[in-house]
Amino acid sequence: MLYVRTLFVMLISLYTSRVVLQVLGVEDYGVYQVVGGLVAMFSVISSSLSSAISRFITFEIGRGDVERLKRIFSTSIIIQLCLCVIVALAVEIGGLWFMHTEMQIPAGRLEAAEWVLHCSVLTFCLNLLSIPYNACIIAHEHMKAFAYVSVVETVLKLGILFLIVYSPIDSLVTYAILLTVVAALIRLAYTVYCHKHFEETRTKLIFDKTIFKEMFGFSGWSFFNNTSFILNNQGVSMLMNVFFGVTVNAARGIAIQVESAVLQFVNNFTTALNPQITKSYANGDLDSMYKLVCRGAKFSFFSMLILSLPIILEANQILSIWLTKVPEHTVIFVQLSMIMGMCDCIGTTGYTACMATGKLKRYSLTLTPLIVLEFPLSWLLFYYGASVESSYYLYILIKLLVLFVRMYLMQRMIGLNCLMYIKGVFFPIVLTTLFSIILPILIIIFMDEDILRFFILLIVSAISVIVSVLFLGMTRIERNMIIQKSSNLFSKIIKR
Repeated sequence: MLYVRTLFVMLISLYTSRVVLQVLGVEDYGVYQVVGGLVAMFSVISSSLSSAISRFITFEIGRGDVERLKRIFSTSIIIQLCLCVIVALAVEIGGLWFMHTEMQIPAGRLEAAEWVLHCSVLTFCLNLLSIPYNACIIAHEHMKAFAYVSVVETVLKLGILFLIVYSPIDSLVTYAILLTVVAALIRLAYTVYCHKHFEETRTKLIFDKTIFKEMFGFSGWSFFNNTSFILNNQGVSMLMNVFFGVTVNAARGIAIQVESAVLQFVNNFTTALNPQITKSYANGDLDSMYKLVCRGAKFSFFSMLILSLPIILEANQILSIWLTKVPEHTVIFVQLSMIMGMCDCIGTTGYTACMATGKLKRYSLTLTPLIVLEFPLSWLLFYYGASVESSYYLYILIKLLVLFVRMYLMQRMIGLNCLMYIKGVFFPIVLTTLFSIILPILIIIFMDEDILRFFILLIVSAISVIVSVLFLGMTRIERNMIIQKSSNLFSKIIKR
């Protein structure tokens, strides 16, 4: 269900991005991206406790303690309400000041940018309140509900585009307001579903100080870790705006949109897998957890590779077909974003396993200082005249280094042997990648760029990756299991 949902959401989202760019224009699209990113920077305050909420709810479901689960959910709702107030005040004061003093906003668009900021704050708070409910849906593994609501959200966002065309007020302001309305409707849908299906969501709001202290202790280190993520994403976007202007933000926004669409396929796999990793740890079944971590990392990368390879090789053709008018720097941003995404997806299951322990001090103190280097080093590069793409190259190098440091941390925190991880994850990934890119690269070299080469490369790259994964990326047991499952699925389809 998650994969069907993702295919639908990805196609609609990519079409939506194209229409939004056409309706708003490059400058307004860039304004929306950079102002929305300004709000997202403050999510470092909320994402830390959000991670704690997801972990504690999933862990308690694994243990089966219903009464404690109710107290955890109730406490998390109160925490999120308090965070909404804090974030709203921080953004409205600090965000407006930064927008008026430091950001490059085109002449005559400052008022519209203020509307975007206000609506983005409200949307952010609505999404914040949905987190405990989303955590319950995922922890209970009700993936169909998660998929259905996401599809409805995507359709509503598509409908916004038709309303913008006929709106009597500013298009950018209309877009921001309607996105807030959609967030409110989705928030209501999650609440109704959870109240109907999960007992813990129907409890009275009670603040448990003991649970809050546990969450706060966990989230303190998560806050430290999330700071690096926010700085490296929204912070670097702010730097790009200061040094290069809103056109670059438009290109970066498109690259992020493409990367997010592709990562959805990987996230579907890890969304279904992460609760099992946490529950395995809660039950003391470490062997099963080790297998889930290794297989999850490996198959996440393979899912990313099969989609990213043609995008990297044919980014110019894809963007020309999709957008018709492609902002400068977009092609290289998209290519480098895909490579970054492939590095990122390998570590997701490992992070979940470390997070399941509830002890993030060592993890945060080791990795965060390394990851956070992206922001100051990018500033230095831009300050001394480096190209805007240099921050992407820098971040890829840092991400590769993080992969090996994270492997060491997994051995220390959960006992996962480094040799087991290298043999089970890195070797299959390297072999599969090297063999799967040979034929697609030959096509790029020996064929001229046109629509025929584009379709040939799509087919050849898909076949090349699938064959390489089956015979180089999988163990014999995994290969037999995949073949058997595929055969059963095709048999059911034929019978119907």
